[in-house]
Amino acid sequence: MDFVSKYQGVVGRVFRNENSSSNEDSYVERLLDRISNGVLAEDRRNAMAELQAVVAESQAAQLAFGAMGFPVLLSVLKEERDDVEMVRGALETLVSALSPIEYAKVSKNEVQPTLMNSDLLSREVDNISLLLSLLSEEDFYVRYYTLQLLTALLTNTPNRLQEAILTIPRGITRLMDMLMDREVIRNEALLLLTYLTREAEEIQKIVVFEGAFEKIFSIIKEEGGSEGGVVVQDCLELLNNLLRNNSSNQVLLRETVGFESIISVLKLRGSTYKFTQQKTINLLSVLDTINLLLHGGKQTDPGQDTNGLANKTVLVQKKVLDHLLMLGVESQWAPVAVRCMALQCIGDLVVNHPKNRDTLASKVLGEDPHVEPALNSILRIILRTSSMQEFIAADYVFKSYCEKNPEGQTMLASTLIPQPQSVFNTPLEEDVHMSFGSMLLHGLILSESDGDLETCCRAASILSHILKDNIQCKERVLKIELEAPTPSLGGPEPLLHRMVKYLALASSMSKDGKASVSRAIYVQPIILKLLVVWLFDCPSAVQSFLDSRPHLTYLLELISNENATVSVRGLAAVLLGMCVICNKAIDSGKNAFSIVDAISQKVGFTSYLLRFDEMQKSLLFTSAKPALARKPLTRSTAASMSEINDVDENENTDQKNEDHPMLAMLLDSQFVFFLKGLEEKIREQIVEIYSHPKSQVVVVPADLEQNSGEDDKEYIKRLKRFVEKQCLEIQDLLSRNATLAEDLTKRGGSGSSSSQLEHRTSSGSDRVLIETLRRDLHETSQRLETLKAEKAKIEAESSAHQNLAAKIESDLKSLSDAYNSLEEANFQLEREVKALKSGGAVAVPDIEEIKAEAREEAQKESEAELSDLLVCLGQEQSKVEKLSARLTELGEDVDKLLEGIGDDMGLQEDEEDEEE
Repeated sequence: MDFVSKYQGVVGRVFRNENSSSNEDSYVERLLDRISNGVLAEDRRNAMAELQAVVAESQAAQLAFGAMGFPVLLSVLKEERDDVEMVRGALETLVSALSPIEYAKVSKNEVQPTLMNSDLLSREVDNISLLLSLLSEEDFYVRYYTLQLLTALLTNTPNRLQEAILTIPRGITRLMDMLMDREVIRNEALLLLTYLTREAEEIQKIVVFEGAFEKIFSIIKEEGGSEGGVVVQDCLELLNNLLRNNSSNQVLLRETVGFESIISVLKLRGSTYKFTQQKTINLLSVLDTINLLLHGGKQTDPGQDTNGLANKTVLVQKKVLDHLLMLGVESQWAPVAVRCMALQCIGDLVVNHPKNRDTLASKVLGEDPHVEPALNSILRIILRTSSMQEFIAADYVFKSYCEKNPEGQTMLASTLIPQPQSVFNTPLEEDVHMSFGSMLLHGLILSESDGDLETCCRAASILSHILKDNIQCKERVLKIELEAPTPSLGGPEPLLHRMVKYLALASSMSKDGKASVSRAIYVQPIILKLLVVWLFDCPSAVQSFLDSRPHLTYLLELISNENATVSVRGLAAVLLGMCVICNKAIDSGKNAFSIVDAISQKVGFTSYLLRFDEMQKSLLFTSAKPALARKPLTRSTAASMSEINDVDENENTDQKNEDHPMLAMLLDSQFVFFLKGLEEKIREQIVEIYSHPKSQVVVVPADLEQNSGEDDKEYIKRLKRFVEKQCLEIQDLLSRNATLAEDLTKRGGSGSSSSQLEHRTSSGSDRVLIETLRRDLHETSQRLETLKAEKAKIEAESSAHQNLAAKIESDLKSLSDAYNSLEEANFQLEREVKALKSGGAVAVPDIEEIKAEAREEAQKESEAELSDLLVCLGQEQSKVEKLSARLTELGEDVDKLLEGIGDDMGLQEDEEDEEE
């Protein structure tokens, strides 16, 4: 047969010929028959080569091989180890059977040959054990194809292969030994271990105890560190798999090998200005390693925080902060992805670690005479970078630095000193010698000249971190007054008022279309977040905000603006609620009662509270994540991670979707939790204030008394006016309560319009009546519940008393019966005593007569029992006679059968008598 032409025909028409599947089945079967039953070694090897070729090119051949080929090739691997070419061919064929064909298209409903074959091969643990044993063979290609085969199995059936390797003695050890083999085999083994350790925690521990850390760092050093190729990337991915969510492995690395080898990869070698894609990926991988160490392990691990703090301390001691600042701040020629990742690591390094925060604050960058603090350099990046991702990462540094750090916040706030207007007109490129505060104020008001609020928005985000949960900083910054851009526009104004002005400016620019769509989405929310953080728990800031009447009017309009985004309306509602719960003012028009009245009149409680619901149900709130959450860096994701495309370059972002990463940074899980707590306080406070307004009628006991010289008629008129005022106030209060109850009941319903809400509110008399009836019903229900509770209590006490009475009655009855018995016995004894005293003889019973009576009675009973016994014996005798007759008919010797029966009974009775 011409096998070459046959092979070409099968491969060429694998999916065109209707009979191709059956043809390939028969072709594969003949090849397998030649391999298993062939006599000539050369013919068997040729059959193996042809089988490998057809399986590598045809899915039908892969299916056919899976149905009948595994036993033949596994037999070759077991029994023909000496024939190296056959073993090579068998392994290569198995690899082909488990590897998908690139150009073949398979629909989802069709059988996947590679998956089916992997499942068949991995079902038996003995098969995996056989493959692992081949790793000890001397032939290079046998070891190489074996590793490829194990990698293919791990890709298709990872769980089953992991379980099998764990059960095989020295299975992991054999794989680890391959790391010390020749370069090609080492790389394959490295790739296999990377797949094997992604989620298997037990395998991770075994690999570590087999010396994985030392071998990994040895390979990285040999390959040239960050300048190395994809092998360094695979080593770092394996290292990250061993450290991710595994505190014990992190502790082992820290206390044995140390962190110096990791930090050495961060060092820039050769041309520091040249960053290839592979170098970028390697740096991202080692930064991911540092990030894993900073988090300390699983969130559910009780020792996570302690381990994370220990890792942070050791890393800073090993000067990792200098390398991170070099990559993230000083190396502006580095790729954006590397700079962002380095800045994120700096933030993670200082969060909740006082000593590391102080170290960062003391760091200076640059060379004389252009030396400046590291925080100033990071702030300049925030104000000047064109990359949105870089701004988000740098902003995270300040967020982490200010978190639970009142001393650091105060230090930064102390530098916020107003400068003359001429200084603020200086371009940002010439601000090298500016202090931190001057640079921040410069960024806040830079938009005055160019009308672009981008820089102001970024500076506002930094200012919100400085003010968060620090009342002293809030009071200090509240005193800052800025000069007007031109003297003709008036005198200085507080910084808080300037922020509100920029908020309104952002709204008008968005409406006029002057700002880009993507920027319009996040500028207003960030400024609103600053105002919310500033006013929270700071009555003086609330008072300053309300000093300008247009601020309240604008805020009410912003809440009612249907064109604004959900986050803008929601944050505006939170800011207005802050003016209620943090308001300590007494003056009319600025106190909490006035704000609540304004909400009721201008917006309506239904619409106002609906803004909270809309914000809570938005995608940003429901999908809020911790700041800068990252996915594991693998081979498949590394290339995309190394090239970050900034969102601000894409102007087609849908404004209504609000999926901008700036908003995701703004509304992280921590801030969302903060807003949810505020919402509950705002709701309770508004309900409390609206249902209990400030009394307009002051009751003074002296005013109710008749004045001297006042006649009765005037006194009655004055009392009448006083009563009328109180009645009006009571009516207003009832109307308020009715409105509030109705609005709260209707909230979240079908969304009625504002005019319908005002119409419902206007029907005052009906509401007063309904409210009166509701109040009476409520009081009656409370009284009824009280009576029910009292009734249940009385019934319980009555039941207890009844049980006690029944018990006492039973005890008395028992005592009475005992007393009566004693009385009767006593009476009998008294009679006998009297009889003895009177000389009378007591009648003595005749014992002989009693014995005779008893004997007679016993005899009667024995006679009756004897007669019954005789009847029974007669019946038994008749039965015996009948049975004897029947046995005689059957030919049995009755006498012989009955012989000895009576004697046995007699012997038993004698034995019983002797025992007695």
